[in-house]
Amino acid sequence: MANIPQPLDVVSPARIAQLVEEVGMRKVALPFWPLLTLGVLAGAFIAFGAMFYTMTVTGSELGFGPTRLLGGAAFSLGLVLVIIGGAELFTGNSLIVLALADGKVTLAQLLRNWGIVYLGNLIGGVATAIFVHLSSILTMGDGAVGATAIAITEGKLALAPLEAFTRAILCNVLVCLAVWMCFAAHRVSGKVLVILFPITAFVALGFEHSVANMYLLPVGMLHAGEFAFVPALQNLAIVTAGNVVGGGVLVALVYWLIYLRGKPQG
Repeated sequence: MANIPQPLDVVSPARIAQLVEEVGMRKVALPFWPLLTLGVLAGAFIAFGAMFYTMTVTGSELGFGPTRLLGGAAFSLGLVLVIIGGAELFTGNSLIVLALADGKVTLAQLLRNWGIVYLGNLIGGVATAIFVHLSSILTMGDGAVGATAIAITEGKLALAPLEAFTRAILCNVLVCLAVWMCFAAHRVSGKVLVILFPITAFVALGFEHSVANMYLLPVGMLHAGEFAFVPALQNLAIVTAGNVVGGGVLVALVYWLIYLRGKPQG
């Protein structure tokens, strides 16, 4: 038989929009304890990525740009664990706004999901920071890793509110695009690949991720022995708001307008 060219084995953006909506409907229906536990896992998974980033950039002599590129690739571990391992990440769940806009979930359901997942992420991130502090990992490299962790914390707390907010918007555009594109991948290798580039980019560019900060802020404060609770909470509040705008408005709502608005309801 003659070889007949086959169409590319891809999922169209329009179909991805439908899948994101369907997944969003399932997410808001999850019971409290499984949802909270999956949120804790995601907080810990992102913390592993942040931990890997901290270790990777410490002592690098590659230069500013290449070092951040390598660190961003290391941080991608976090979202790989979330997507492949299975967990509930607040920033990724900004995509549920698409189902909200289409009338498939209520605002109360959305806020319930976000609240429980956010709490779980916070527990996972802070708990991992405590474990890392107790493990003395940060003393490696004659204390250089700990110095990096403190510098990261100080840099985040020094951001002006507008800087933190806009960096958070840009961050979650890339994070939610990474999650969005995972729906187009049929294999684990494909999902890892589509995660790698957007996540590497947001980290290398210095954008702000609320769940990553749930680990990075406390771990630096624990190691330094200085606790700036109010500035840390302010950073988290501002970055969280920016992440919601970036993922919920600039990704989910935009794609709803393009692919689902005005379509017949199934």
